[in-house]
Amino acid sequence: MIELNQPESRWSGLSDKELLSNYCLLMSALKERGVIRSSNNPVADYTESLVSKVLGLSLVGQSQAGFDATDPSGRRYQIKGRRLTAHNTSPQLSAIRNLDQRPFDFLAAVAYDTNLSVLYAALIPIEVVAELSRFSKHSNSHVLIFRRNILDNPRVTNITQSLAAA
Repeated sequence: MIELNQPESRWSGLSDKELLSNYCLLMSALKERGVIRSSNNPVADYTESLVSKVLGLSLVGQSQAGFDATDPSGRRYQIKGRRLTAHNTSPQLSAIRNLDQRPFDFLAAVAYDTNLSVLYAALIPIEVVAELSRFSKHSNSHVLIFRRNILDNPRVTNITQSLAAA
């Protein structure tokens, strides 16, 4: 793996435009391989791919609101990932919409380090999500801060080792 902070990095001699062009090429290659499904934040797509593969879930179409995958029993999973960096250490997940309509049964949440190694991950029943999140008028959604101590809740399933081993 290339260490971006080292002066001998092959990235250091590239212009901003060249770096962005390489990013676009990388995103295209990841999409062709099926690692990501869109041109959006690759962490979100990667998380969906990783969780569905490890848990044996079937991803649903991107136009399906409220959940990203289902298991063989028909249970619905919302899948969210968060990459923690030195510049942004907040484990706040992206918006959870229409929680009162129960659009999913479980939230699969994954926190990564800077290099996308799994730090911790959990399957959180919707009832626990409702208890631990807060409603934000600004985004018209619920907000969940995915702290590691959520794994201590007896209703939450820790899936860290399974995902980290994949």
